[in-house]
Amino acid sequence: MDTKDFTILKVLGETGNITRAAEILFMTQPAISKRIKLMEAEFGKELLIRSHQGIHFTPAGEKVLKFSTGTSDAMDRLKQELELISGEVCGTLRAGYSLSYGTYRLAGQLAEYYRNYPKVNLQIIMDQSGQLYQQMLDGTLDIAIIRGEYSWEGGRYLLAEERVYMVCSIENEDRKLQEYPYISRKADPYLSGQLLRWIREQGISTESSKICVDNITTCEELVGSGVGWSILPEIALENFTGVKKPLSFKNGDPFIRRTYVFCQRETLRLPQVDAFIKVLRKMHT
Repeated sequence: MDTKDFTILKVLGETGNITRAAEILFMTQPAISKRIKLMEAEFGKELLIRSHQGIHFTPAGEKVLKFSTGTSDAMDRLKQELELISGEVCGTLRAGYSLSYGTYRLAGQLAEYYRNYPKVNLQIIMDQSGQLYQQMLDGTLDIAIIRGEYSWEGGRYLLAEERVYMVCSIENEDRKLQEYPYISRKADPYLSGQLLRWIREQGISTESSKICVDNITTCEELVGSGVGWSILPEIALENFTGVKKPLSFKNGDPFIRRTYVFCQRETLRLPQVDAFIKVLRKMHT
């Protein structure tokens, strides 16, 4: 076995699927299967069982997987430590973007970063803030852009602060909100609580609403078409042509949505992480 085999097994363990692993590793499925057969021949044990649902590690395979994952992680840490010595901005950056923020900002920021630091291997994911937070706790991400309020003992700084708006189409501007559907969307627990707080303070019932979508862009499109009204952050309204009204709570506090950068404490000194933070700050000044 060599480091390539360690990486293959680690990715197979994470995905449970040879097709997905091949895509991530930029390999063909036959090439991965061949490497597996060679490993099985080396150990004299069957390591994987294939089925229509994916792959399953045998008891022997689980032991080899555990060793391979630990070795692969140790190799990554060694590479990062060597990169610190050279000071060159290269290596791997594992970053997560919240879905709502990444939809509007990811492409521009990554393009700017890659133009300046083309030697960095970028591994970027987009997910709900709660899922990214869990991955930061697990240590599988170096840095994450997370919306909402989460406790964190590593590096953290405020990236953006924006108003939250009630939005509707122009033809619905004069209608009472109780008279037509509220379009809800999936949100992290903190934002869900804030949304419910504002709605209750207005004496609005959303029990009759039967429209719930899973992303912010679909929500905006439905509002623009006149189907109903919703509550959306400023980041989603740059091209919105309907009515938008900034919201405040009953005590006078404005309804604010905050975006933070979370960093692992031990990776803050890595050149590629430091450079990424500088790009984010520059593009938000």
